[in-house]
This record gives sequence, structure tokens and C-alpha cells, in this order.
Amino acid sequence: MFRNIAITADRIRVEESPAELVMDEDAFRAFYERTARGVWAYLARITGDRQLADDLLQEAFYRFLRANASHETEQHRRNSLYRIATNLARDARRRSQTAGCVTTPGDLESIPSVDETQAAERSCDLTRAMSRLNPKERAMLWLAYGEGVPHSEIATVLGVSSASLKTMLFRARRKLADLLRGLPGGGKR
Repeated sequence: MFRNIAITADRIRVEESPAELVMDEDAFRAFYERTARGVWAYLARITGDRQLADDLLQEAFYRFLRANASHETEQHRRNSLYRIATNLARDARRRSQTAGCVTTPGDLESIPSVDETQAAERSCDLTRAMSRLNPKERAMLWLAYGEGVPHSEIATVLGVSSASLKTMLFRARRKLADLLRGLPGGGKR
């Protein structure tokens, strides 16, 4: 289907044949404000690279806007954006594998009753353990526990059946726990 994107001062319009769908600039900005931080944290966690996450975030929103698919609900729109982000992260991983310690917003606050040094060490341990998981396992765990996304939506985003997601998530959690026990300080509570 042919699409033409027209960006004006007050709205963003994607023309399709034969119908025309319009998402004004204010609606897009509001959607961006609601979702950008979570998508960035998701991308940073699954890629292990903050700068790559910045680039992928921009590309994800660009492709989301360019696609201009009709969405029945806000959740459907959000799932579509996460699906695009997931695919971009997979493509980036295929091009080059990046490893490193990433501390995302909220990592330090999510670990109660420890000083910042210990929290940073745990965050790095988690990042190293997550980097040893395959991309689908990282995405599942981050969406489920980092973002709190319902299982049905995770299944949609990752393109797996809802029935198999619980088993896959259980195995990914167990694998992550085993990796954390193997890291220095990972098994201590």
C-alpha cells in the first residue's frame, strides 16, 4: 500500500490510498511522553548499550509514525511500538554484539535497604547475567518484571503464543537466577 508522510507545523499526517489517517502533533507528543522512557529502558536493558538504545528509540518512533497503522486501543498502539523496538534490537544484535554494564533509571531505587555502591554492583551483576540470556529471554523478563506488561501483551510483542509464554518465562527466570548465583555476589541476599 502506498503511503505518503506529510509533516506540517500543527500535525503529522500519513496519507494512504484510499483512506487518510491523521495523528496530530499533540496526540503524538502525548503518546511519546507516555511511552518513550519505558521503551528506552527496555531497549537499554535488552541491548546492553545506552547509546544504542537512544538511536533505536528514535528509529522505533520514526518507524511507528511512518507505518501509521490503525490502532484500536492505546494498548494496541503501545504493543505495536514495542514490537518495532524489539525487531530493531534484534537487527542491531545481529549486526554487532555489545556487552557492558548499563544502569537504567530506577535500577538503584528498586533495590531497598542497601547503599548505592552495593546497589550499583547488583545492577552490574544483573546486567552481566541478562547479557548472557538470549534476546527473547531478556525481552520477556524485562517486559514482565521491568515494565509490568501483562503476559498476553508480551506474547503479542514477541510473536509467541500466550500458552507457551508462561513456560518460556519460567525457564528464563530460572536461567537468570542460576546465572546470578554464579556471578560474584550474585547469590547473596
